[in-house]
Amino acid sequence: MPDIESLLKEKRVFKPSPEFSRQANWNRKTVAEYRKLGSTNPTRFWAKMAKEHVSWFTPWKKVLDWKPPFAKWFVGAKLNVSYNCLDRHLEGENAWRRNKAAIIWEGEPGDSRVITYAQLHREVCKFANVLKGLGVKKGDRVALYMPMIPELAVAMLACTRIGAPHSIVFGGFSADSLRDRINDAGAVVVITADGGYRRGSSFALKPMVDKAVEGADCVEHVVVVKRTGETTGMMSPRDVWWHDLMANASPKCPAAKLDAEHPLFILYTSGTTGKPKGILHTTGGYLVHVATTAKAIFDLKDEDVFWCSADIGWITGHSYVIYGPLANGATTVMYEGVPTHPGPDRWWSIIERWGVSVFYTAPTAIRTFIRLGDQHPKKHDLSSLRLLGTVGEPINPEAWIWYHRVIGGRKCPIVDTWWQTETGGIMITPLPGAVATKPGSATLAFPGIDAEVLSEEGDPTKPPGGGFLAIRKPWPGMLRGIWGDNQRYAETYWSKWKNIYFAGDGAHREKDGYFWIMGRVDDVMNISGHRIGTMEVESALVSHQLVAEAAVVGRPDEITGTAIVAFVTVRVGTKTDVDLVDTLRNHVTKEIGAIAKPKEIRFTDALPKTRSGKIMRRLLRDIASGKDTVGDTTTLEDYSVLAALRESDDG
Repeated sequence: MPDIESLLKEKRVFKPSPEFSRQANWNRKTVAEYRKLGSTNPTRFWAKMAKEHVSWFTPWKKVLDWKPPFAKWFVGAKLNVSYNCLDRHLEGENAWRRNKAAIIWEGEPGDSRVITYAQLHREVCKFANVLKGLGVKKGDRVALYMPMIPELAVAMLACTRIGAPHSIVFGGFSADSLRDRINDAGAVVVITADGGYRRGSSFALKPMVDKAVEGADCVEHVVVVKRTGETTGMMSPRDVWWHDLMANASPKCPAAKLDAEHPLFILYTSGTTGKPKGILHTTGGYLVHVATTAKAIFDLKDEDVFWCSADIGWITGHSYVIYGPLANGATTVMYEGVPTHPGPDRWWSIIERWGVSVFYTAPTAIRTFIRLGDQHPKKHDLSSLRLLGTVGEPINPEAWIWYHRVIGGRKCPIVDTWWQTETGGIMITPLPGAVATKPGSATLAFPGIDAEVLSEEGDPTKPPGGGFLAIRKPWPGMLRGIWGDNQRYAETYWSKWKNIYFAGDGAHREKDGYFWIMGRVDDVMNISGHRIGTMEVESALVSHQLVAEAAVVGRPDEITGTAIVAFVTVRVGTKTDVDLVDTLRNHVTKEIGAIAKPKEIRFTDALPKTRSGKIMRRLLRDIASGKDTVGDTTTLEDYSVLAALRESDDG
């Protein structure tokens, strides 16, 4: 099988400014030292990071016990994630953080709360005692099905405080999906809310839980937060109000001393069919990974206001809304609603209002804002920003440039990060004080991460070359298994090559070692014998001034094997006609070559996305091929998009 070809040629390079490098947590010298240590002795590198970024009750006897494909990190050590995120910021030389904002929260209707580290510690201890009072013991699983409200963070940290692994199920999942996840984890308590706010109206959550729990005999209690105030049916004694339980709870609860390999959380990957796949992360290695990467990649300082726009229901929210920032004593922002309510400038108003200095979001959100027009961010003072980041899928070079120019004011470095639910934390990324960036490239592996592009046979491809993205050595934040199914874990992630983790993504590597993520291998198209990644064709389309977003898929073709079908969203006010189709086809030919010219272009107002912002290309392949959509669509953000897409055509 030939390598995945790279047709995209990006020559623009942005070097770190001397001013940013001078103040960076990791400057060029630091990064050079860490890269050398991480490549020659990765376990020693991670041991150093563990000592610097995490507080331990008991030291480890061994850094890594690797019996492929099963790893144990910091063997014999004891620690607690809640203690690392809270208590240690209230003690000794860090005691000044007691009155520092831990969480700045804004609800979609405009209500807000600022919670200090001392207040958050108090609430977490109280709810940890609530959980104990409900009979939750160390090792018991707790399911969380909640909107983006502070009580979600409190519940997470309370679970970690007593050693009860949490399973957060995104608040948009159906009752059936919730039931599957509750049953698979064997959750004894479900924490939810009466409802939440989205797109200007309230939505109910408790009825979904009632329906889910009907078929979940493991559940003993349902705790309900009052958020919207709508009438909520409560079944006594199973159902209890959060505020009633918290009223008399003690604010003192010592953090349990947990083994480094104690299960921290289970997170079910979205979009699966059949049995849900519960990714298991444990305590010590995960915390070392997210605390280290948050400090180094986002250059977190005590004066920063950090906003990762992800929902906590996804891994990005676990790692970089809650655990990574709070472990570093940072101020983290939580926002409940959608980016465009009540107007298309909501996010920029939040950045201005709270003085956000580091902003981390998804390329799909960026492309949405490009479509809506520059005038909306330009209404706001975004000068507090000093660093930008992207996550979720590869960012098109032109979207990167827009982000740099319009949001960053041409002064903010951009960290384009690659990682997965399974990796726990960021794996490939620029380090903003040391690494020159190229629009669209995630640049280099983080120190201590052995990432490589491999051929079908498992041999490293010679740069420049494309192939399969793989991780060749274990890393601290790695998944420890699939909950209750070790065989599936081994087959899914470790069977393509011996003792090597296969990420499922394709990548291209340049001579300078820079990684270009090409998207899922499933999305690679075979056009007349050429293997082409969808990302490059999408980037070519988005580079046209009238295009805001594009998703490309392949459909069977008798002549070429696969024909390229492009679904295109244009900027507001653009006329879509046959002339524009021809213009865009010719533009792709000019940018990357005739082999990548779309056979068909369909214009659409929106693309099918998950609520975490990923384009659901599987659904687009079905539509392009004229099939009825099959498989799980639970995570789809807007079902009306599918009907509109089926009607779209290029004429």
